[in-house]
Amino acid sequence: MKPVYTAPTEDAATTRFLEFAEVWGKKYPAIVRLWESSWAEFTPFLQFDAEIRRIVCTTNSIESVNARIRKAVRARGHFPTEQAALKCVYMAVMSLDPTGVGRKRWTMRWKGAMNAFDLAFDGRLTAGQL
Repeated sequence: MKPVYTAPTEDAATTRFLEFAEVWGKKYPAIVRLWESSWAEFTPFLQFDAEIRRIVCTTNSIESVNARIRKAVRARGHFPTEQAALKCVYMAVMSLDPTGVGRKRWTMRWKGAMNAFDLAFDGRLTAGQL
């Protein structure tokens, strides 16, 4: 399915999906039917810049952070104040990269996507930084 997600246009994605359906359709007909019935919901995704699509598809890292936050919150159980809950979440996030080395990789990975988001959404990201 990666060629479908990374296709530059909707026509190219359709072509890649037809190739996928040809190869895997007999073995997994339910998946092909699901994609065919949901194609209209998928195509707006293809209108985004390639950098944005690449970031949107990398949910593993986002889910990993969410899992660490849930684990920290569940271990604590309850919080006397909202500030205590925020501190717990902050400490969980900071424990993911205690040396700060990962921040450099994060910046490089997201820089192109942040620029694309800023262009696609007409400066709404930089408006909050002024």
